[in-house]
Amino acid sequence: MASRNIAKKSLKLAPVLDLNEATALHERLLTLKGAPIEIDASAVERIGTLCAQVLMAGARSWEEDRMSFTFAKVSDAFVKTTQLIGVDVAPLMAKEI
Repeated sequence: MASRNIAKKSLKLAPVLDLNEATALHERLLTLKGAPIEIDASAVERIGTLCAQVLMAGARSWEEDRMSFTFAKVSDAFVKTTQLIGVDVAPLMAKEI
C-alpha cells in the first residue's frame, strides 16, 4: 500500500493544451509519478481532447497507485470545455475539509 506521508507535488497547466502540448504534458506527469499530485488549471484558456485524455489517463494511473490526483484550481474555460467534450472533472476536484 502506498505511503500517505509522501509530499504532494503540483503541476501548473499551460494556457493552451492542444495537440502540440499533449506529449509535453504526458512527460511532465510521468516525472511526478509516485507522489500525490495537485493540478492547477486556473490559467487554461483552451484544452483539446487529447490533453483531456492525457489528464484522465493520469488520474486513472494515480488511482491505481492509490495516490491522490486532484484539480486544486480550474478556469471557467477548462470546466466548460471538458464538460463540452464529455469529461467530468468534478470527482477530481480538491475538497475543503
